Amino acid sequence: MASRPKGFGLTAELERKKAEKYDPQMEQEAREWIEAVTGESLGGPGQDEFYEALKDGAILCKLINVLQPGSVKKINTSKMAFKQMENIGNFLSASEAYGVVKQDSFQTVDLYERQNMPQVLAGIHALGRKAQKKGFSGPSLGPKESSANVREFSDEQMQAGKNVIGLQMGTNKIASQAGMTPYGLGRQIEKTNLKN
Repeated sequence: MASRPKGFGLTAELERKKAEKYDPQMEQEAREWIEAVTGESLGGPGQDEFYEALKDGAILCKLINVLQPGSVKKINTSKMAFKQMENIGNFLSASEAYGVVKQDSFQTVDLYERQNMPQVLAGIHALGRKAQKKGFSGPSLGPKESSANVREFSDEQMQAGKNVIGLQMGTNKIASQAGMTPYGLGRQIEKTNLKN
């Protein structure tokens, strides 16, 4: 892990905001799901233990191989940094091939250097949603991902819809600009009801 100096000013504020985004409930749900799917323990509760269990990427590779067998051909067991980062990279490539949108996933340094653990949790939850959508029969994580609801309209229905004026476009029956003053004009106050 890279030795990063503590930030001051804006950097410290951004780090604090990132730390506030971390949700222990999401972590617990992700931990239980990974343990149930892989059959391996991730250690005790807490962000530190969760990070240490995932840091080498081996558990994540096993997870994606359960969901999509053969996704990661070789899982590195070496303690060398580049091998562990290769595991994480292989997991990310396999999860993208599985259907997880890249924007929902995380980057290798987010996990390995512990730069953005909330995003790591979001990536695991996105994988859980995608597994449900693809029909994974094992444990589930989070709500099921929605599917497209394509609607077909006839030409007659499309033409009828063009004649309807929605309230978002405005109407002249409810509000008017009566009494509005032009831009730049001062507020007009009458002194008729004021007592001296």
